[in-house]
Amino acid sequence: MDVYGLIGNPVGHSLSPPMHEAGYGSLGIDARYVTFEPAPDDAAAAIEGAGALGVAGLNVTVPFKQDVLAAVDPAPLAERIGAVNTVDFGPVRDGDADRPRGHNTDAAGVKRAFSHHDVELEGRDAVVVGAGGAGRAAAFALADAGATVRVANRTAERAVELAEAVPGATGGGLDDLGDRVAAADVLVNATSVGMDEPEATPVPADHLHGDLAVLDAVYAPIETRLLREAAAAGAATIDGAWMLLFQGVEAFEIWTGTDAPVEAMNAALRAELE
Repeated sequence: MDVYGLIGNPVGHSLSPPMHEAGYGSLGIDARYVTFEPAPDDAAAAIEGAGALGVAGLNVTVPFKQDVLAAVDPAPLAERIGAVNTVDFGPVRDGDADRPRGHNTDAAGVKRAFSHHDVELEGRDAVVVGAGGAGRAAAFALADAGATVRVANRTAERAVELAEAVPGATGGGLDDLGDRVAAADVLVNATSVGMDEPEATPVPADHLHGDLAVLDAVYAPIETRLLREAAAAGAATIDGAWMLLFQGVEAFEIWTGTDAPVEAMNAALRAELE
């Protein structure tokens, strides 16, 4: 039996175990997915210990996504983003064979969520609200897919810093966010706005329009105020569970070398969110 899992602190709220185990069950894979909660400064030790115990793969969540970089051989995209959320303990075909391979599947989660909803990204103007971990993944994903990216963040300096690392991107504060969104084709909310306060939204409704595709990384609640108002404006909307699903699907495929059963994993995930 293969063992996969998640390290984070805390991890009790994670929806990854039922999602991944539904995938294993659907394909008849003899595997389990478990959670681990190391102390905040024990990321590297956790990776080393998991490898010693024969764990086949790990997902990584806060606060460890940056810390584990030093303990793995990062894939190029993970290195560019500066964060790892998936560790593969299988054979390393290139790079440092003494360390497990570190990937960032959050970016793939963004791209695959848009692709699943038939949203073309190449040549589009995109606005990413937020310059934290989700914002970094979204900005790189959109730019790599051929979009022109504008990063907007409450602290303008963080947006500018991120934009300098993303090809062709620009960054700034929130002062002109409304005008940027009004002229954009794609909008990603990569902040937690709308999660703790369900009636909060990062973008006023009067700037949303029918030519926009909106992805909200928030998945609890599944339908945020931003998505409701975007749908009312005629925009295409993508809830955060799709991003969560597809980052997990990407990790599943890295670990198993098998196409993930997307429908089974999605059904398990949404059952937990009901």
